[in-house]
Amino acid sequence: MLSAESLASIDREVAKYPADQKRSAVMAALRIALTERREQGQTPEARCLTPEVIEYVANYLEIAPVAAYEVATFYNMYDMKPVGKYKITVCTNLPCALSGGVSAAKYLSEKLGIAIGETTADGKYTLLEGECMGACGDAPVLLVNNHKMCSHMSPAAIDQKLAELE
Repeated sequence: MLSAESLASIDREVAKYPADQKRSAVMAALRIALTERREQGQTPEARCLTPEVIEYVANYLEIAPVAAYEVATFYNMYDMKPVGKYKITVCTNLPCALSGGVSAAKYLSEKLGIAIGETTADGKYTLLEGECMGACGDAPVLLVNNHKMCSHMSPAAIDQKLAELE
């Protein structure tokens, strides 16, 4: 269900903990699984963690599937529902909102033709609101696919980022 490369990455994470504490690597293992699915998935449905993938990761770590499922459903960095090739999360917490976060979200919504929480018809973009990203001084900020933080996102900067993603 996961590539040999992803399993080797999980093994490296597991090696950071005592042998009887494999469950400590569950967050990293789920991230690795999700990253592979996002990179390999051709459709939004293929770019999220399914119950089968979560169970596979749990079994690989020799923990109860419910333990991995609890982690996957608790943290919003794990996509449990289909998402576009590019998941764009805009911080709209108070400091960002006061510094243009809401305007950036609105601009993206209009530019992409979707509302917050939706995916474009072509499956390319999903637009989400996010909690604080710890970069209030760089507001407005957005996060692309949980990995790339983009700061000072004016309309021009948003246009440039979308062009890069094309």
